[in-house]
Amino acid sequence: MSTLWHGRFGEPPAEELLAFTTSLTFDRRLAADDIAGSRAHVRGLGRALILGADDVDAILQALDQVEVELETGTFVFAPADEDIHTAVERRVTELAGDAGARLHTGRSRNDQVATDLRLWARRESVRLAARVVDLQESLLRRAEEAGNTYLPGYTHLQRAQPVLLAHHLLAHGWALGRDVDRLLASRDRLDVSPLGAGALAGSSLALDPDGVAADLRFAARFENSLDAVSDRDFVAEILFDVALLGVHLSRLGEELVLWTSEEFGFAVLDDAYATGSSMLPQKKNPDVAELARGKTGRLIGHLAGFLATLKGLPLAYNRDLQEDKEPLFDAVDQATLAVAALTGMMRTVHFDAARMQAAADTPAAAAVDLAEILVTAGVPFRDAHTTVGALVRRSIESGTPFAALVRETPGLGPAAAAVLEPGVAVTRRTTPGGAGPDAVGPQVDRFRSLLDGTRARLAGLDDGGARRG
Repeated sequence: MSTLWHGRFGEPPAEELLAFTTSLTFDRRLAADDIAGSRAHVRGLGRALILGADDVDAILQALDQVEVELETGTFVFAPADEDIHTAVERRVTELAGDAGARLHTGRSRNDQVATDLRLWARRESVRLAARVVDLQESLLRRAEEAGNTYLPGYTHLQRAQPVLLAHHLLAHGWALGRDVDRLLASRDRLDVSPLGAGALAGSSLALDPDGVAADLRFAARFENSLDAVSDRDFVAEILFDVALLGVHLSRLGEELVLWTSEEFGFAVLDDAYATGSSMLPQKKNPDVAELARGKTGRLIGHLAGFLATLKGLPLAYNRDLQEDKEPLFDAVDQATLAVAALTGMMRTVHFDAARMQAAADTPAAAAVDLAEILVTAGVPFRDAHTTVGALVRRSIESGTPFAALVRETPGLGPAAAAVLEPGVAVTRRTTPGGAGPDAVGPQVDRFRSLLDGTRARLAGLDDGGARRG
């Protein structure tokens, strides 16, 4: 069995070695990026006069043929193909002969793999960010539709103050906006070409790493060859970005689980985004929300596991770095699926405004408003807090309606009791960024502007790749 390194060895590799070290089962999804990187590398060899024009043309034509075979499913993998890079080079050599054997001139799999993975990560981070923006837009639409519907806001999962539903939905939207920013910032930092770094120290050949970087539309080329082949910061960064995105999706999912329970009754799932029970005919289960919550543990695990892989590695390349792809691919795949499913769920869920508002209209939910009324009359806040807290306790212990006690209390009275009427307290949240109508209206406008700007930003990003041919 022939390998890329068989010349050094007197006997073929053991089957157990090949079974343990192969990565073809998962890195074959880098095929398009490997071909793009190979095209740029070959053109660079041509510009440096390391390869003649005939060889360059022959290799590029072979790469085109390999690309077609991979896309159509007619590519035949060989037993010696330990990874996608080996498979592509083998097939190019079969098609182009001696010219194909020159494809790997001045290149190591170390800088080749690092380039392929950066190309993939640069493209897929933008695609995932665009998916998250879709979810943000669904939240915006539902916030606009919600109008003045309000519900209890919670701390410690205890009813605290009424907030507009639009405000609550946009709280998730702003958090997702930070996820988009992180993904795009990671994309900007990884936009560096490693090609030309070789195995670890560069090459004695007159390579053209700047030209190759430009060909692949990287923003820059590497500055240090050791760093170029060993750097997987960008993988760890994207894993963190996706893990935190997962945490935000999990929080949204948890609220949907609560809100769609009979105990809350704030929302009803569309049939297309709910599942049933194999035993209980009456059940309508929020499986999308639960899986968004559950898979987040998997995303966090990918980050923790990969950081543990990196922490003990000396410079430069070590085979441990093969462990970068499976967690990265899976994390992006799972996050993409979760975002898409939650987007559909949020677009179709029915909110029960009456149930929400009834839960928010308990008189005690306006307790802080009473304290603030006393504050405007000159009472120190801590004293006002004590006074209102005592009224709440008296109401609970005596069974006297809270509003009745407020009417009888000096400094409060009937005007203050009017704040306890349904729908009044939420209108008093007037500070910028607050949960009342006067503040939420401008917030919706700002959020819409944010999404417009993000969409324009995404449209202006080149997802990379070298030219064909």
